[in-house]
Amino acid sequence: MANKRRVVVTGLGVVSSNGTNVSDFKQAIKSGNSGIRYSEELNNLKFSCQISGKPLYNKDYLNNYFKSNQLHKLNASGLEYGVISGVDAWNDAGLSVNESDTPNWDAGVIFGTGILGVDKFREAIYKVDEGNVRRLGSTVVTQTMASGISAYLGGMLGCGNVVTTNSSACSTGTEAIIMAYNRISSGNAEIILAGSTNDSGPYVWGGFDTMRILPYQYNQDPTKASRPMSATACGFVPGSGAGAVVVESLDSAQKRGAKIYAEILGGHVNSGGQRNGGSMTAPNNEAVQRCISKAVDHAGINVSDIDAINGHLTATTKDSTEIHNWCEALNRRGKDFPYINSLKSMVGHCLAASGSIESVATILQLDNNFIFGNVNCEDLHPEIAALIDREKVPTKTIAYTPNIIAKASFGFGDVNACIIFKKYKPS
Repeated sequence: MANKRRVVVTGLGVVSSNGTNVSDFKQAIKSGNSGIRYSEELNNLKFSCQISGKPLYNKDYLNNYFKSNQLHKLNASGLEYGVISGVDAWNDAGLSVNESDTPNWDAGVIFGTGILGVDKFREAIYKVDEGNVRRLGSTVVTQTMASGISAYLGGMLGCGNVVTTNSSACSTGTEAIIMAYNRISSGNAEIILAGSTNDSGPYVWGGFDTMRILPYQYNQDPTKASRPMSATACGFVPGSGAGAVVVESLDSAQKRGAKIYAEILGGHVNSGGQRNGGSMTAPNNEAVQRCISKAVDHAGINVSDIDAINGHLTATTKDSTEIHNWCEALNRRGKDFPYINSLKSMVGHCLAASGSIESVATILQLDNNFIFGNVNCEDLHPEIAALIDREKVPTKTIAYTPNIIAKASFGFGDVNACIIFKKYKPS
């Protein structure tokens, strides 16, 4: 532990259904404002679940982030979200765009996605099937390749260190930040823009609707639909967006005089191997507990040091199992359990973007001394109530000064990621 360099967060960016910039997003989560809305498009396509957490902005807004040639025939929502959040985070960190002919060898991008350019793929498929392959346009490849998001950001910013895209289902965003932390703490980079994004729309969400794991009962009352840890939870609301953080060595941040939002102490990534109860869609509980425990060990803290948890908590039957796993991994229950919340109560499940958006929310809590409330959780699930004290699941934002928050994400394929953030204190 002593040989690792200290690593901090110096910039934030977010695009979500309840805020397309950090200021609006922070106010929304403090106020309990949901971004989940009814979708006429999903109704017309005969989806059972006709609500979603989709970011809203005027297309003219993109002129602030893309050049005119980049906007030509742009049709990839995840690419838009990722670029907006990534550029915002870079600017927030007080970093300038590298305009020289030499890349910045110390700066990189690790930006994940689950899927990119679905609408562009659909557009291309129709043109190819109609024999119009020559009309596809020159940007169809860069809009649809998974690494398109990291490539766009790396080129826009002039980064010469690692520029790559990871993909691990719902754990993608949290994993990307851990990857950035590991690279910087080991001395292989100074600054990395880390985050994740995910496309919006029916071609992304249709498969989940088919699985009948979305809450179709709330089509007429969208903001009540996402109910993590609730006794009346009935499935996750599909969402989308992007989150981004600038991860930087403490030395670099101090030399620049940068604002420091939080420190990253460590983290862990693993898989349950789809064994011992784990499957493509279900977690191996032993692996989840091990991931949390290893993250705590890597961070060099005690389980009693954790003041709050931002969980994965999707509003499915697995919420109770997740709480059980936290209890086992931390050996804490009842009144001794940390505060816990789920951002998905306000924005839905943003799939590959969830971990990064939720990490931004976690860091904002550390920096601004609050714990945001769990919307729609007045009726705490009895299995959860048997494990932890009711007051540890606040339904409204509380004033509180957390020192350490654990954030975890668990994804399809039985993959897990847990990261430990700490309030920054100069030594």
